[in-house]
Amino acid sequence: MAEKFSRRDEQQSDMIEHVVFVNRCAKVVKGGRRFSFSAVVVVGDGEGHVGFGFGKANEVSDAIRKGGDAARKNMMSVKLSGKTIPHEVTGVCDGGRVLLKPAPDGTGLIVGGGMRPLLEAAGVRDAVGKSLGSKNRLNVVKATVDALNQLRSADEIAAARA
Repeated sequence: MAEKFSRRDEQQSDMIEHVVFVNRCAKVVKGGRRFSFSAVVVVGDGEGHVGFGFGKANEVSDAIRKGGDAARKNMMSVKLSGKTIPHEVTGVCDGGRVLLKPAPDGTGLIVGGGMRPLLEAAGVRDAVGKSLGSKNRLNVVKATVDALNQLRSADEIAAARA
């Protein structure tokens, strides 16, 4: 049993975890205000696997922990071409629209908002991105995930054409 837990801890320790944002929400009750928190967390291994999660709780730390657990459950694989993405892609979620373009080696990540932590966790080192729609960070993260899901390798595109 102890070996199983140590392996699990090793797997989680090599994961990159970013808290994209924490939101405080207030509920007005008879005695005053009750605060609760929500957090968007991005988790990835830096080698093409990434996930995001949304956690809500009465304490900030609990919300972040729940978001991280949800992110680990929703991991997905991202098609990479070296250190960049294979082609230009647009992702949409509600009001959030995101445009991602590949970039040459050494360019770095030229993206903003909720795109940067997601792409860093996925292992993308060189890319250019623009958030075209809403600035809501949750929708920007979801739109970026939508864009990454649309990526296809050159082999997959060639096979589809044949």
